[in-house]
Amino acid sequence: MRRSELAAPRRPIGNVITNRAPTSTLSEIGLALRRRDVPRARALITHLTNTRPDFVEGWIAAARLSQMTNDFAAMRDQLALALRLAPGSPLARLMDAEALIHLGEIAAARASIEAMEAEAGTDAAWHGRLSEAHTQCGDYVSAERCARRAFNLAPSDPAFANALSAALVANGNLKEAESLLDALIAARPDQYDAYYNRATLRKQTPHSNHVDALRERIKSDGHVPAASVQLHYALAHELDDLERHDESFAALKAGADARRSLMSYKVSSDTDTMEKIAGVFDNAFFNQMHVGCSDASPIFIMGFPRSGTTLVDRILSAHPEVESLGELTDFPMALQLQSRTAGSKQDLVAQSASLDMQALGQAYIHRARQRSTGSRFFIDKAPANFLYAGLIAAALPNARIIHLNRAPMDNALGMYKALFRMGYPFSYDLGDLATYMRAKDRLMEHWRSVLPGRIIDVNYESIVTDQEAETRRLLDACGLEWTPACLDFHLNDSPSATASAAQVRRPLYTSSIGRWKKYRKHLGPLIEALEIEE
Repeated sequence: MRRSELAAPRRPIGNVITNRAPTSTLSEIGLALRRRDVPRARALITHLTNTRPDFVEGWIAAARLSQMTNDFAAMRDQLALALRLAPGSPLARLMDAEALIHLGEIAAARASIEAMEAEAGTDAAWHGRLSEAHTQCGDYVSAERCARRAFNLAPSDPAFANALSAALVANGNLKEAESLLDALIAARPDQYDAYYNRATLRKQTPHSNHVDALRERIKSDGHVPAASVQLHYALAHELDDLERHDESFAALKAGADARRSLMSYKVSSDTDTMEKIAGVFDNAFFNQMHVGCSDASPIFIMGFPRSGTTLVDRILSAHPEVESLGELTDFPMALQLQSRTAGSKQDLVAQSASLDMQALGQAYIHRARQRSTGSRFFIDKAPANFLYAGLIAAALPNARIIHLNRAPMDNALGMYKALFRMGYPFSYDLGDLATYMRAKDRLMEHWRSVLPGRIIDVNYESIVTDQEAETRRLLDACGLEWTPACLDFHLNDSPSATASAAQVRRPLYTSSIGRWKKYRKHLGPLIEALEIEE
């Protein structure tokens, strides 16, 4: 389930302040942090911590700034000072657990989170934040447990209802999630995330849908940007289920335009970075001797969202020797921590080529294995890892790299129709989408050229039309024995927190192949930009 980035603010937990707060200074610091004005925030925080070293909120603010600048070691040091002054502070302890997660110390973070669970008592906000922390660790069962406790303690708080519904979806409890969202919408019609989340849980039917109610809500609240995004996407999804394609696309475009208007995104920033990656990781780079980490346990599944990455993840993780760790950020985080002086994406690309590849691979394995139960193989299915395929190949020479391909128009429409909680800003404008897709295709062609034989290409259409043959090919490429369990992937009960969490609980279907043609008359510019021959 994907919730909007325009989520409600976190609830205050515990009691952090141990003495009277310099209110005006804290307000100035808060404003600087919200504006991401790092020099101003640093100057204010340094003055505060120097003049008031006994003030807990000063060290909390310092830790927030360190988190913003990705200096997680400093973040922990500042939180240690806060915890000396307020040893029981739930906020400082939760932030410390978050710093541990960013540093890849998942086991230590889990131990801290579990200790806090035992102490949270009747503090609903604390349980809510613990649910978030468990999610960051990839433990969706524990996330559901804490979210349920928070909801039971404060059932009228929409933040906890939303958190519980998200955890229920990740764990496959779709009916309970829908009932919960129905009740939330009835009680709080202004909870716009809930409308879209509910629409994605099942296929809507002529006798059971929310189209009329959504149209009425748009009439009353459509002028609110966040409401317009969520409500229009929900309406588009339900109309698509009902095969009312013209109406669906009109709603979809309204939602996408509203979402795009809230962003200051330039697709050229991403396409320039991809061009830089190809230039840095060229034949000369791969002709050098790189000593990477020899661990053969990772299976990377990458490609565009809506290309079938989750489907392949579920098929492979149905094998008894494979577990899915979901959409990890561990590789880019390990890279970022090894490239501390990089000031921009372009700098990061340039610096990454000179890193110690063995150290990078080992740092990644250390992070990922702490999320694992010890299976022979684990899956990392972050779609955007295609950006790092060259580094992955050098740092982890024995890792499997699976890349999903899907017919470009179906893939493009699938991304355009999805409301992502984070990332993929190119997907809300058809022009940006076509530009990004062409750049990604060029980068993948580059990887195939400089890494012959390393990329295992899989076509979505081949999987859904000849599942057994493609599954056998995948298992063989990964060094796995055949098992029929992989054909029954929809019975795989492991959690899934992707945008496809509901779809992967269903048997394989072919109705999504060529579905873009139902919207052909609305997609002319995209057809032309992608050079589709009809």
